Amino acid sequence: MSDEIAYATIRELGTRYRRRELSPVEVTRALLARIEKVDTALRAFVTLTTDRALAEARAAEEALRRGDTRPLLGIPVAHKDIYLTRGVRTTAGSALLADFIPDEDATCVRRWQEAGTVFLGKLMTHEFAFGIQRPGHRFPPARNPWNLDHIPGGSSSGSGAALAAGLVVGATGSDTGGSIRGPAAFCGIVGLKPTYGRVSRAGVLTLSWTLDHTGPMARTVEDCAYLLQAMAGHDPADPASSRAPVDDYLAPLGHDVRGLRIGVPRAYFFEGIDPEVERAFEEALETLRGLGAQVRDVEVPSFGATPSFLLIMMAEAFAYHERDIRQHPELYGDVLRERILTGALVTAAEYVQAQRLRAEICRETAEVLRQVDILATPTTTKPATPFTLAQDPEFGFPRSNMPPFNVTGLPTLALPCGFTASGLPLSLQLSGRPFEEGTVLRVGHAFERATTWHTRRPPV
Repeated sequence: MSDEIAYATIRELGTRYRRRELSPVEVTRALLARIEKVDTALRAFVTLTTDRALAEARAAEEALRRGDTRPLLGIPVAHKDIYLTRGVRTTAGSALLADFIPDEDATCVRRWQEAGTVFLGKLMTHEFAFGIQRPGHRFPPARNPWNLDHIPGGSSSGSGAALAAGLVVGATGSDTGGSIRGPAAFCGIVGLKPTYGRVSRAGVLTLSWTLDHTGPMARTVEDCAYLLQAMAGHDPADPASSRAPVDDYLAPLGHDVRGLRIGVPRAYFFEGIDPEVERAFEEALETLRGLGAQVRDVEVPSFGATPSFLLIMMAEAFAYHERDIRQHPELYGDVLRERILTGALVTAAEYVQAQRLRAEICRETAEVLRQVDILATPTTTKPATPFTLAQDPEFGFPRSNMPPFNVTGLPTLALPCGFTASGLPLSLQLSGRPFEEGTVLRVGHAFERATTWHTRRPPV
């Protein structure tokens, strides 16, 4: 299979399908063969759904013959293994659920199926989407296609790795403290954490009720827009789901960014930053200035209050896992078990104070976003971490640029903006006002068109 097909975009595949230059069956067979060849080293997939994928590809081919115009028809995708999939096991990367076969689909899974996608299988996740995959977990960790000795990010590790290696065209991710954007950054792809409540979480295993987001991962901004269009919208099965109207996310992509105001909150986001990351970010800002955007520094003083994020996440994670971790502690990885039980030590007063601080962060951020249209930061302060460091039990919770946008619930995009001298991807993070995903995608798409970082391919 040629890389030209493995790395084709949704638009390119749709165009070639309708010109009868390619068929969904042909592309699906080719991707399945590529997975068989590459994934023994990469370990991005937990479960392959070969027969189902081929059946769905044949159905898509027939629909195309009838003139079906759905943009995602015949597009091969896979789902992070915390998304329930009816009849297909959903492990959450855990021994506790190693053989769990749901009898229903997550809302996002169902919506992509209704859009005509082809389901290739389930993708590796860190255990219960929490932290970093460490020795002793039920499943071996996914590897980074740019360098197998480095982590692909967490917890949507399989999604990031599979996309970077050309094994799927789109994937689902979840993001509690950066689990869409981290793998996007470390694997050189695009990931979008939509506004809290924009995309349903029904049927997706919980880590933290008030911080969890679901969203799309792809190799281009436009592909993320296509995938979001099919996912977004109110779902009565998710109590946090918003009734805000769903915009046309593709329409803004043709617009330039001339006159848009981009704010850079340097405090907190540049602490301990790697010089190569900082240089790539400053070059990205220059690119945006060259496209006509107005770029200036801004201040959000409370962004550095990361203890509020950790307190909320730990308390809610313990509340979700309390029964199972008390009844079956041996089925949790050692490090994860200790961290979840730490959540039992968070007092009600501490949790309430953390939520009060969260409200202050949201207030300050909203005030700044009345002065600018977009916030821009490095997605991460360092490139992908080596496994030898990340799997050290003493590694702890690394400092991260991503949780502030889970605390605020703002739509946030990560996309490639450079590479280190050793060939590891670097990433730009763009965040906007609530439910203004279109503006965030517009800026990301303009940057992407002006650069070539997203066209590079890993050696795997």
